Amino acid sequence: MDKARRAKLEAAGWAVGTPTDFLKLSSEDEAFIDMKVALAATLRRLRMEQHLTQLAAANRLQSSQSRVAKMERADKTVTVDLLIRSILKLGGTRETVAAALHP
Repeated sequence: MDKARRAKLEAAGWAVGTPTDFLKLSSEDEAFIDMKVALAATLRRLRMEQHLTQLAAANRLQSSQSRVAKMERADKTVTVDLLIRSILKLGGTRETVAAALHP
């Protein structure tokens, strides 16, 4: 957010901060969320590189299209374990997972 917009919002009485501040996340929680989002983005990238629809990816993963959609948006019901297994099933490697976690 640019400084002028921030100043205008604060002058109007709004509190401006980060999602971490707003949700009162610990640094560990923030790191976990960042890792989960990175894994979800990697899963989507692998699917797109293979020109797969969510339905085609779901068939490979023995899952449903709606579950793949949830995985790709890092839904709270999706575990990190499921994301990693799915990345591997779509042809990713340990290095792919490591690169997602260490951009």
